[in-house]
Amino acid sequence: MNTTRRAFLKNSSLIAAGAMAFGNDVFAAEKTKQIVGIQLYSVRDDMKKDPLATLKQLREMGYTHVEHANYVNRKLYGWSPSEFRKVLDDLGMKMPSGHTVMGPQHWDSQKKDFSDSWKQTVEDAAILGQAHVVSPWLDASLRKTYDDTLRYMEVFNKSGELCKKSGMKFGYHNHDFEFSEKMNGMMLYDIILQNTDPALVIHQLDMGNLYNGGAKTEDVLRKHPGRFESLHVKDEIKIPGAGDKYESTVLGKGIINLKANLDFVKKAGGSKYLIIEQESYQGRKPLDDCKEDLAVMRKWGYK
Repeated sequence: MNTTRRAFLKNSSLIAAGAMAFGNDVFAAEKTKQIVGIQLYSVRDDMKKDPLATLKQLREMGYTHVEHANYVNRKLYGWSPSEFRKVLDDLGMKMPSGHTVMGPQHWDSQKKDFSDSWKQTVEDAAILGQAHVVSPWLDASLRKTYDDTLRYMEVFNKSGELCKKSGMKFGYHNHDFEFSEKMNGMMLYDIILQNTDPALVIHQLDMGNLYNGGAKTEDVLRKHPGRFESLHVKDEIKIPGAGDKYESTVLGKGIINLKANLDFVKKAGGSKYLIIEQESYQGRKPLDDCKEDLAVMRKWGYK
């Protein structure tokens, strides 16, 4: 993850035995109609300057689903939840998920209850018509030890219970540290997946972020088939002069064998939302890249 994204997020306030052997049960999951969308962080500067004009351009390109990354003081890009939903409705767009960090301040371990601000986050997500309330960060203070992590996975599950009351699920979106940090001999991401209830908590695998943690998309997908109800579809290239560090690029132009991975996900089932995200542009205009990203997805048969 680049430093811009990390700063943005910080300031926003059962592994199946033998899965790697690809038994027939890997593909037993119910097939799901897949929906392509875009994470609005991809066009963050444009959304800051003129959100309505930017959304109109995305709609003209063919995008019908978006995911927000700007929820501040109960507003999204300057609109209240009900106002933003009307904007999207008028454009013929929907928002199945949004990114809002659930941090230490949102859970009172003494009262064993969520803060009013987190309850409001869930309430507003329901107003927006979301299916998933996604937290895209796990604060370091909540994962100091193995036991700390297990305790907070219970908070994940409780957030799932809270979301369920409004017909939604809680979700977690990975970055890179989940694949480089280990506890009790286990990779942190495995601990997270093993200790969250699939009925309450979805996992949104970012297909690009994990490379900076030393992992590969295809390995993670095959290790946890059917666990990713939502994906961030992202391609990666090495950053010039930065050693083994990566940044995102136009789909199909990087090192990730995206089409093969998406085809595997489609066959395995369970992944409904394919959310395009591109954070770096190599000197190009973000909206131009977003248009090309969607064209690539359509060429591959994903609409």
